[in-house]
Amino acid sequence: MTETKTPPAPNVWPTLRATDALGLIRFLAEALGFEAVAVYADGDQVHHAELAWPPGGGVMLGSARPGDPHRVTAPGGFSAYVVTDDPDALHARAVAHGAKVTQELYDTDYGSRDFAIEDPEGNHWSFGTYRGAPR
Repeated sequence: MTETKTPPAPNVWPTLRATDALGLIRFLAEALGFEAVAVYADGDQVHHAELAWPPGGGVMLGSARPGDPHRVTAPGGFSAYVVTDDPDALHARAVAHGAKVTQELYDTDYGSRDFAIEDPEGNHWSFGTYRGAPR
């Protein structure tokens, strides 16, 4: 029998704010494959959203609000590196959904295959096969 393991719940949540949070959620899901696990919104104002990265991890985001005491990063001021087993397929998917490619696919000198995009809010996302140094 084959056992399917569910990725553990993240214990570190990168967070970002967006001018058009619903649009960003849609982009991250359609163009990159994130899954919206929870979205709490009133109309187009997103109070809290959680997006899972299927292999593990995720991000939280919400609408930018003037005077928000929790806003550490302005819309477009976020960047992240996300591990993927198939950067070529993910790159093709992102391009097909209109992602702005800021670094085409390339092989690093440490064995990773990477590329980078900018989302519609101006955030920078790098994707690659590098999983980090062994512990």
